[in-house]
Amino acid sequence: MELSLGGNGPKSLVEDTEFSKQMSDKGYLLTSAESVINWARTGSLHWMTFGLACCAVEMMHTSMPRYDLERFGTAPRASPRQSDLMIVAGTLTNKMAPALRKVYDQMPEPRYVISMGSCANGGGYYHYSYSVVRGCDKIVPVDIYVPGCPPTAEALLYGILQLQRKIRRTGTIVR
Repeated sequence: MELSLGGNGPKSLVEDTEFSKQMSDKGYLLTSAESVINWARTGSLHWMTFGLACCAVEMMHTSMPRYDLERFGTAPRASPRQSDLMIVAGTLTNKMAPALRKVYDQMPEPRYVISMGSCANGGGYYHYSYSVVRGCDKIVPVDIYVPGCPPTAEALLYGILQLQRKIRRTGTIVR
């Protein structure tokens, strides 16, 4: 029980539980504001693509009718100021890294990042190239890693569902 009506200790918790049962019988629901905010946040992720290579094609497949990412409460956005999720898909070069960080900094809090594909996760096939960043987590904090070269649309969908689960579980308004 997250709502405390008075007093401390086990007796108060029993009183809160009984009060909650009485109110639910009358059609009311008791919860905390933080729980409601986290619930709403999981169903309203606005994602922005940062497609850099072939993984971006699989990211597009996820939005198409077969997988329909929007049925999980997500919606694509073109501006970083309107999005709270960035999907980094593909090889991140040293020249592109400052642009990635700039776009990330423009996103409002709380913001989340999904690293999609072997290249975004750790450099992938081009890992030993002088011009490749060995993982986008060197530039921005990553919440979910989606493995594969390229990962399937199902894998990205599973990653987004994992992110929603993580948001529900963490329970923080500002990270």
